[in-house]
Amino acid sequence: MKPGNYSKKSGSKAWKKRNAMLLKKIKSKQQSPFQQQSISKKPSGNKQLFLKTKKPYYLQKSPKRPSVWKVPTSLLLASLIAILVIPTMIVVPYTKADKQEEKAISHEGDKEEVASETELGASPFSVSVMRTASDKVEGIPLEEYVVGVVASEMPADFEKEALKAQSLAARTYIVNQKLHGETAKKESDVTDTVQHQVYKDEYQLQKIWGSDFDWKMKKVKEAVAETKGEILTYKKAPITPAFFSTSNGYTENSEDYWENELPYLRSVESPWDKSSPKYLDQKTFSLEQLETALKMDLPDQFPLPIEITHTDSKRVEKVNIAGNSFSGRDIREQLKLQSSDFTIKQKNNHFIFTTKGFGHGVGMSQYGANGMAKEGKNYKDIVGYYYKNVEISKVNDIAKTLVAK
Repeated sequence: MKPGNYSKKSGSKAWKKRNAMLLKKIKSKQQSPFQQQSISKKPSGNKQLFLKTKKPYYLQKSPKRPSVWKVPTSLLLASLIAILVIPTMIVVPYTKADKQEEKAISHEGDKEEVASETELGASPFSVSVMRTASDKVEGIPLEEYVVGVVASEMPADFEKEALKAQSLAARTYIVNQKLHGETAKKESDVTDTVQHQVYKDEYQLQKIWGSDFDWKMKKVKEAVAETKGEILTYKKAPITPAFFSTSNGYTENSEDYWENELPYLRSVESPWDKSSPKYLDQKTFSLEQLETALKMDLPDQFPLPIEITHTDSKRVEKVNIAGNSFSGRDIREQLKLQSSDFTIKQKNNHFIFTTKGFGHGVGMSQYGANGMAKEGKNYKDIVGYYYKNVEISKVNDIAKTLVAK
């Protein structure tokens, strides 16, 4: 038998001794702070020994208890459901209804816009307008141009019949201008200022009208569309359709303010204008201011001698101030008075000018037209009252001539 080779008999002293030494060695071995060794028996009937190794404490499983993450996770899911689902249940029905209503309003607005454009229809020609802001000439279809003029020249909250009368005046003016104006020498038919007719496009009107833009523009477009292509003529020719804001109670004969006598621009009573906010105005000038504005020398005395004559419409025809003679129109324009119907009062070396009305006074009074409309008169009644013996004709009758020009 070789050294170290022991037989494994139950009664062998060497085997018992070796087994005892091994057990003693295991028991006496120092334990690591992170690892403990123990002896256990295999569950089977076999008496063989084996080692169990315990994991360090930081790797050991804690005693079984409910996981601290299970409850918060379930709560988190429940919270998410509450946040997402419950508001949806509340909001969705409103959102659907709101979208349907919004869609309906949008479609209705589209229909109105399309209807307005359709009502205006195609124009027989365009108007070349010198735009002040851009200093460029813009070609604008006739009916669109009339919309921009009516919206700029007459308050949109006036009666529709008054707006329709203004539409005829605006359309007639540009037709007459294209026929007889000095457009051959100019690059445009008209400017967009008071030199001709004030014109503003929709972008400009939006800035002026703000939240009132939609209803005002709709009303003006309707007035223009309902008089589409209509102009005022006298003996088959377009008239000079003069108009102004507010009378002093009468309109003026054309020759009393301008040089030419026109048979359809006759003085008529206009009592409706007294309700206009522009009916009365007052301005005061010192002696020096009056001398500067009228470019004259006045004697150093007070009060100054002043003589005034009047026209049929009670406006000032001539005024003589200390030997200096002026027309009523000259005084109005040089002193920038609202009207040529004025009185002069002298007080403490100052001159107080009180005016009635606003504008030159020739043709149709806009506040008078609105007053007539409030009394139930239609636009034909209005233009027939302020423009004597005129007819309403169609622009198509002279469109070929205008297109040629």
